Amino acid sequence: MQNQRVRDYGISIGELKTGPLNSITDVTGVTVGHATLSNGEMQTGVTAILPHQGNTFREKCMASTHVINGFGKTMGTIQMTELGTLETPILLTNTLSIGTASDALIEYMLDRCPEIGHSTGTVNPVIGECNDMFLNNIRAKYVKKEHVFEAISNASTHVEEGAVGAGTGMLCYSLKGGVGTSSRMMEMAHGTYTLGVLVVTNFGILRDLRIDGKAIGEELKANLLHKWEEKDKGSIMVIVATDLPVSERQLNRIIKRSVTGLSRTGSIITTGSGEIIIGFSTANKIPHERSSEPLQLQTIHEEDIDLAFRAVGEATEEAVLNSLTQATHVVGRDGNERPALKDLLEEFDIRMNYSR
Repeated sequence: MQNQRVRDYGISIGELKTGPLNSITDVTGVTVGHATLSNGEMQTGVTAILPHQGNTFREKCMASTHVINGFGKTMGTIQMTELGTLETPILLTNTLSIGTASDALIEYMLDRCPEIGHSTGTVNPVIGECNDMFLNNIRAKYVKKEHVFEAISNASTHVEEGAVGAGTGMLCYSLKGGVGTSSRMMEMAHGTYTLGVLVVTNFGILRDLRIDGKAIGEELKANLLHKWEEKDKGSIMVIVATDLPVSERQLNRIIKRSVTGLSRTGSIITTGSGEIIIGFSTANKIPHERSSEPLQLQTIHEEDIDLAFRAVGEATEEAVLNSLTQATHVVGRDGNERPALKDLLEEFDIRMNYSR
C-alpha cells in the first residue's frame, strides 16, 4: 500500500477546513526541509522550519514557547520566553545532536548577518529534539553540520512526512512515528487566516492510541499479543505557525491548546515524555534595528481567540496521525524495529474509521 495521510482513509479530523496543502507551509512564507540519514544503525536526521523567506534576524517573528511536560532539552527557548521573538530558522534533530545543530545554525546566521557579534548582539538559535536511541545509534552522533545546511537548503512548501528528517528514528504509540503536519483555516470578520502545525512524534503507549475517537490501539494490542507495547519514554516537538495577528501573550495561550490534540490521539503526557511547543506568527515582523517611532502591531480581539484554540487542537491531532500513517517500517540499531501503522492495518484487516 502506498503511504497515505489520515484523510485518505476517510477520516476528517475536527470541523474546520484545512489549507490547500493541509500543511504548516499553508502559512505563507513558511517552508520545511529535511536531511534524512537512514542506513542500518544510522536512523536519524534534521528537519528545518523557515518562518519566512526574508532575513529572520533582521525581521523577527512574534514567538512563544510552552512546556507541557519538561523531559526535553531545547535550546533558545529562554530568550524566546523573555523577548517573545524568533530570529532564526527552527531546527529539530536527535537529543545528542543539539550542539552540532546549534553550531551549524549559528554559522548559517553569521554568513547572512555580518553585523552579528560585531555591531550588534549575538544570535539566539532555536533547536528542539527527541530521543531516537531505540532505532538509531545515537552515541555515534551521525548528524554533521553539512546535514543541517542540507535541511535548510532543501526547505520548500512540500513537506515530506513519516520516517524522514528528524523523524527518521522516532517511535509513536509503540509503532513507527516521525514527521507529520496539518493546517486549519480560520474565518473571522476581519479576514481569513491560517494556522499550521508540524510535529516530530516520539511518544505514547500502543493501547492508548485513538484515531477519530476509535480505540485502534486496543485492537492492535489484542492482535499483537503485547509484542510491540513499550513504556512511554519519548517526546514530541510541536511547531505551530500562523499568520494570525496576535501578541506574544495571545500566541502563548493558543499554543498551549495543542495539548487537546495530543489528548485526543490518546496521550496521557507521561512523566518520561517531553512535550515541547514552539509557536510563531508571521503577521507582525519585529525589526532588529530600533526606529525613532513606536512599533505598530496588530492583534486580534480576545473574543476571536477561541477559533484559534480549536484550530491548533485539530491541526495537532491530525499532524500526529499523519506522522503515523505516513511512517514506514524501519530496522535500526541492534536489529531493533517497529512496524508501520499502515502495515498492521492491512495485516489484521482493521478499519480506522467507524462506519458512517
